[in-house]
Amino acid sequence: MPPHGGFGVEADGAWRPVCCAGCEAVAATILGQGLGDYYRLRTSTAASARDDTGHDELEIFDDPRVQKAFVRTSNGHAEALLLLEGIRCAACVWLNEQLIARIPGVVSSSVNYVTHCLSLHWDPGRVLLSEVLRVIRSIGYRAHPYDPGRADVLQRGERHDALWRLFVAGLGMMQVMMYAIPAYLSSGDMTHDIEQLLRWASLILTVPVLLYSAAPFFSGAARDLRLGKTGMDVPIALGIGIAFLASVAATVTADGPVYFDSITMFVCALLAGRYLELSARQRAARSVQYLGRLVPKSAYRLTNYPESLETEVIPAIALRPGERVMITPGDAIPADAVVEKGVSKVSEALLTGESSPADKRAGDSLLEGAVNISNTLIARITSTGADTVLSGIVRMIERAASDRPEFAEIAERAAGLFVAFVLGLAILAAAYWLAIAPEKALWVTVSVLVATCPCAFSLATPVALTAATGAFARHGLIPMRGRAIGALARVTDLVFDKTGTLTQGVVRLIALRVQGRVQAGECLRIAAALEASSRHPIAVALTTAARDAGISVDAAEAATAWVGSGIEARLNGYRYRIGAPAFVAELAAGSSDGDSVEMRDADEVWLGDECGPLAAMRFGDELRSEAPEALAELARLGLKLHLVTGDGAEQATRIARQLGIDRVSARVLPQGKLDYVRALQQQGAVVAVVGDGVNDAPVLARSDLSIAMGDGTRLAQLQADAILGSGNLTALAWSVVQARKTRSIIRQNLVWAFVYNLVVIPLAFGGAITPWAAALGMSASSLLVIVNALRLVDPGRALRSPRAFADVKT
Repeated sequence: MPPHGGFGVEADGAWRPVCCAGCEAVAATILGQGLGDYYRLRTSTAASARDDTGHDELEIFDDPRVQKAFVRTSNGHAEALLLLEGIRCAACVWLNEQLIARIPGVVSSSVNYVTHCLSLHWDPGRVLLSEVLRVIRSIGYRAHPYDPGRADVLQRGERHDALWRLFVAGLGMMQVMMYAIPAYLSSGDMTHDIEQLLRWASLILTVPVLLYSAAPFFSGAARDLRLGKTGMDVPIALGIGIAFLASVAATVTADGPVYFDSITMFVCALLAGRYLELSARQRAARSVQYLGRLVPKSAYRLTNYPESLETEVIPAIALRPGERVMITPGDAIPADAVVEKGVSKVSEALLTGESSPADKRAGDSLLEGAVNISNTLIARITSTGADTVLSGIVRMIERAASDRPEFAEIAERAAGLFVAFVLGLAILAAAYWLAIAPEKALWVTVSVLVATCPCAFSLATPVALTAATGAFARHGLIPMRGRAIGALARVTDLVFDKTGTLTQGVVRLIALRVQGRVQAGECLRIAAALEASSRHPIAVALTTAARDAGISVDAAEAATAWVGSGIEARLNGYRYRIGAPAFVAELAAGSSDGDSVEMRDADEVWLGDECGPLAAMRFGDELRSEAPEALAELARLGLKLHLVTGDGAEQATRIARQLGIDRVSARVLPQGKLDYVRALQQQGAVVAVVGDGVNDAPVLARSDLSIAMGDGTRLAQLQADAILGSGNLTALAWSVVQARKTRSIIRQNLVWAFVYNLVVIPLAFGGAITPWAAALGMSASSLLVIVNALRLVDPGRALRSPRAFADVKT
């Protein structure tokens, strides 16, 4: 076994030991990015991570080459997902968030108590990542880039440590009880010497329980007090410490009662509860982290392709865009890639929920984490590290699980105030019982300190939200913000866009009528050129039609998208417009052709130049196969369905009739959609909007809940509270039911936490609860909250879905 507890990395063909998991994470990141020369060229050994400095090891995370593996940069801000070591309770989460938020340059930070992940946004121009990591280290925690494998190792280590502490406490409790029982059963006939012998033996056996098993409580309390906070470890440590010191004094002076049996039983009960809580929490975490485990550790990189098929095995993290890899049957895709050679079937079931393998051939995209099934593929890497689709999905899920709604933050703040209330109540109990029954004052005070610990309040919401988020992701709906689940549970009205939302989004060009000045083939070339930079379904249809007709298309210049109207651009020196008839006609306002009657059809897309209309085009789209069933289920759930679209009235009415939608509004511009949603909200409705395009972005931002299709535009996704990544509308109906169940479970948890404390406070104050019973009660209350939340974990398969996550970005 390697030294230093087994931590180390493989470098230059040899095992290199390091002092801890944090340094192991640093070393793995450095070597994975091909920066092994750092260790060969440095002039001195970096300070140990066990020191308070460790600057050299942390500063390596400021290197752009290292950050490429786990940092994503957008609009001048950087985003990273970090794994925190040392998180043991909700107070740890609060402490880290508060201190990190005070660092100048940190835009936002949120810690998920269940997964121990820190979602960090910062301005690299104002603060370095290493500076944030130093602040985290200064308060007794460690942070390093999130890696599912390392998270598993830490979770196993956490369980191992918890079991050992529980074992020592249980063994100590049993031995101490062996000495306590004779004293309880004696009828005054035990000699003073024997009684003192039993007391000293109990003291000796209690010491390891106190120094080892109860150490986390004392270290946590000391950290909180040093920082001027009253965390949940403070009342526990105070209770244990007071009882132990009083028992030691009674043993030394041979006068007064001792509580060694209560102390060991108390610590054992606490640790047993925390171990069960840990196991339940890690189960909830696995429901969120399953996607991160899809990434393979290694890849077969082609060293001299296409001259030879010779490969070398390298860490998947070391791959770079443009490199070629060989993917054999049974292997997972190591990064986002494009097939260059070969035909095979690839399973994306765990990513998309689609149980049927997809056919892949040259030119098709491959998603990181998907599994090659039938034949060997040669693929070119397109994205790695933080830029892959899978990494984006993981970030979105973790961000949603970490993002707490307002009522959860209120509960956490209340829990912090409640700790101070408990301390005051304990002082009052001590004073009261010292006045009327001094022999009971000590254990009553301890009972008050322990029984009323507010853990259940702090756990009520985050555990439920984390478990629910994982279940939502498995079924294809990715919450982007913490409020999404709560809002979905309250929704009364659902407003749908048509194209790409209720329909397949695979629009086809059905007819093209020309005005006569330009031939049909040239009109198609111009239209495709104007739409070349757009991802709208109509743009894809024009590009496809041009390609099928063998027409070469060059992108137009200075293209400008007019939201809700169309596109204007220049091609070969001429100005063209494509879009709504009125929009195109405006370009030729002074032309005699500008008001051509035979061209005017509200359901057509026009193409025109400064001289007038050139062509009118009709497009067709098919309904999503699951749409009728999904919308019928949504209606059965009591939701009012609306279709608000920019398409013509005839087409909108036909679609609405097929889907059973009674409320239809056609030819609506983006401002009109906003007005429509505002009108519903003024009537007291809670409105969710489901859309996919650029013109849906404003109304998505205004709604109570916004849901973007996973294959929609990036702007729509950025405005959304949730993304229907699977593209399956059936997942939406399931999600409404699950959101209502989540809300119900959170309410149950909060009610239980309130009722428990309401009952236990007077009982503890009145001396009706012993310290060990108080410990059992506190542990049971926290455990009940977690077990109740685990009802939201969905162990089954996700729904089948025809869409992939391929276009989901963050």
